[in-house]
Amino acid sequence: MDPRFIDDLARKLSQALPGGFRSLQEDLEGNFKAVLRGALGKLDLVTREEFEVQSAVLARTRERLKEFESRIAAMEAPRKGKAVRKNATKTTAARKSAGRKKAGKKSSG
Repeated sequence: MDPRFIDDLARKLSQALPGGFRSLQEDLEGNFKAVLRGALGKLDLVTREEFEVQSAVLARTRERLKEFESRIAAMEAPRKGKAVRKNATKTTAARKSAGRKKAGKKSSG
């Protein structure tokens, strides 16, 4: 967290106080800073720089994932074509076999 941000915020808070409290402005400003640092320190915040770095890493990771997905799809395409042909052959053979069984039952019955 940027210390200047906390200092500016504490200064603005102390300046927003009514006139009677202005004599305590310096003391209150110090207390505001301590409270703000404590409260903001408890939050799990990242700096803008850390955020930008992680955003860039995520963008590169997404691009690599797309690349890998394309490569896998290209590798699987020939296999899928063979599997479809095999399944079609099996289905045709199963239909022929079922037709023979029905024909055999009718003639024996």
